[in-house]
Amino acid sequence: MSKVHFTKMHGAGNDYIYVDVREQEIPDPSHAARLWSRQHQGIGSDGLILIAPSSVADFQMRMYNNDGSEGLMCGNGIRCVGKYVYDHRLTSSKEIRIETRAGIKSLKLHTDSTGHVLSATVDMGQPMFHQPSQLATSGGEMVEGVIYAHEKTYQGTFVSMGNPHFVVFVPDIRLIEMEKEGLALEHHPIFPQKCNIEFAQLLPDGSLRTRVWERGSGITLACGTGACATAVAASLTKIAGRSSKIVMDGGELSVEWRESDNHVYLTGPATTVFEGEIDL
Repeated sequence: MSKVHFTKMHGAGNDYIYVDVREQEIPDPSHAARLWSRQHQGIGSDGLILIAPSSVADFQMRMYNNDGSEGLMCGNGIRCVGKYVYDHRLTSSKEIRIETRAGIKSLKLHTDSTGHVLSATVDMGQPMFHQPSQLATSGGEMVEGVIYAHEKTYQGTFVSMGNPHFVVFVPDIRLIEMEKEGLALEHHPIFPQKCNIEFAQLLPDGSLRTRVWERGSGITLACGTGACATAVAASLTKIAGRSSKIVMDGGELSVEWRESDNHVYLTGPATTVFEGEIDL
């Protein structure tokens, strides 16, 4: 039985197993993601991210949720990819381009005095609102729209960052039953491809306390695209301006929706936890 070298990393608590597949092969990444992500019986993670060569960018990232489904993009995960390739001397540049299923993303890496990456800023591209393939409304859009699920009525805003998000602002986030309400909304028929769900509360200091239910993974400590969607939804609904601090279970992320180019920029930490080998 062959062994695979992996690195466990996290961005604000959103943890993945990272494998450099330039020289080692994962024949069935979906199966590996399900098997290795198990708590207690595996490495334990929100999923698996493969770092691969790219013909159109510096590197390619492929990410799999812990249920084995392949995701389009992960804002926390891509920062860790940037840290991996820089810290492992696969690149000497602090500005890199990474190919994802949601397009090519540009990163700026921020290093400490020892030359290791502490954090990164990711150009997440433009938010999208008209996505008929992801939102089954008559116009394919929803700003402060109403959905009925889990015997409750939810008013929320749909934002796609490549992957779909439904953001609900609430007066007290502590009252949300994440496992029941997140699951019910993820599978609501209005979302043909299922959906990531964010519940957010405006705090007295102006920051947005946000909890996430990720499609395919369930409750996660943080979600980069979810932070971006929350900040954009807050700006659209006049809850916040174009820059927001997003406080998630696993840490804080900064999001800026720039008026100059309509792009969303996500800044946050990237942390290596440990490295090891596991049977394939």
